[in-house]
Amino acid sequence: MTHVSVRRGAVYVSVAAAAWGTGGAAGSLLFQTGGLNAVGVSFWRYLLGAVFLALVTRVTRVRGPLVLVVGAGMAVYQTAYFGAIALSGVAVATVVTMGATPVFTALGGRVLLGERLGRAGSLALVGALTGLVLLTAPAAQKATGQLGGIGLALLAAAGYAGVTLLSRRFRGDPAGTAVGGFVVAAACLLPFALVDGLVPRFSAMSAGLLIYLGAVPTALAYGLFFRALTALRATTVSIISLGEAVGAAVLGVVVFGERLSALAWVGCACLLAAVAVLTARADG
Repeated sequence: MTHVSVRRGAVYVSVAAAAWGTGGAAGSLLFQTGGLNAVGVSFWRYLLGAVFLALVTRVTRVRGPLVLVVGAGMAVYQTAYFGAIALSGVAVATVVTMGATPVFTALGGRVLLGERLGRAGSLALVGALTGLVLLTAPAAQKATGQLGGIGLALLAAAGYAGVTLLSRRFRGDPAGTAVGGFVVAAACLLPFALVDGLVPRFSAMSAGLLIYLGAVPTALAYGLFFRALTALRATTVSIISLGEAVGAAVLGVVVFGERLSALAWVGCACLLAAVAVLTARADG
């Protein structure tokens, strides 16, 4: 495995976050064109992601119990996140899940891995969380914010933080971990997908979206994410990953004609500033 420098790892996470930011838009379009629900989209995302990443990296064998835990964690946080959206709306689910993830990761990283944020990391975390709140506040004010949805969002954040911490703690073959995790996650979601409808409504549009979702926000993004965890602290990775919210917001404006308030644009700027600071000052 080629060694990844700290600076390159920060770039990898930034690219992964940008790719993840397009996943929501692709999934929303698949709901309309493919006739799939959230579980069905997640199943195909993980399955196709495993195929594409295995082909590109030539992974043929996956070893170790780590992939079982990572895959189960992926299935949990993906399902819990979509459940939070159903109960409390996109804005509340997003701000709670994405906001709690770096906090859980920072606490877990300190206790389990002995990681310290430092002054720059702490300021970046505060700036990123502030930006996330400003970005999602207008929509969150219109949402119901039910306690059940918030609980599921916290579960999603805990699952994502757990995957990040475990992958950082047991650094092995990043591609093998990603491919194995995808397969396990798809297997966990398969029974639920079968109940609600597994086969998408075929069209050139739905086929293209499925291929894109499996290749870019899944195979590419997670492949880079797990590579970055061999060089960067888990908390640093989770904070930089918050850049995903900016990409999703910009795509909402460009693709779906949504409008962002001046406050939301300030939030985007805060998030990008926090990501830029961590990327420039990345020290592992």
